[in-house]
Amino acid sequence: MKLEQVTTENAPKAIGPYSQGIKANGFVFCSGQIPANPATGELVKGSIAEQTRQSLSNVKGVIEAAGSSMSKIVKCTVFLKNMDDFSEMNTEYAKWFSDSPPTRAAVEVARLPKDVSIEIEAIALL
Repeated sequence: MKLEQVTTENAPKAIGPYSQGIKANGFVFCSGQIPANPATGELVKGSIAEQTRQSLSNVKGVIEAAGSSMSKIVKCTVFLKNMDDFSEMNTEYAKWFSDSPPTRAAVEVARLPKDVSIEIEAIALL
């Protein structure tokens, strides 16, 4: 099995020893994306809906750079700093996956990179 690194300017650069994405065996694995603007590196500090939108936009950048699309995502994991944000996150998330939404887990975590409120990772078919 060959592994192929995915890199794109349409998602924030990796802030550690990991890849934005990896293509392997017909799948693309997207690293967790935080609400950072890929052009400026600045964090989106608005509502959880705005932060969700930016995080999913970053996921989209990686998935599309791999040659896939949002409609081919089969699994997402959403990490929330505060589960009280779930409803607002879920409303924005639903806009991105209206037809046949992927499987998903949403969990509350103690802390995320750069102390953000949300991080989203995904697995998609190629």
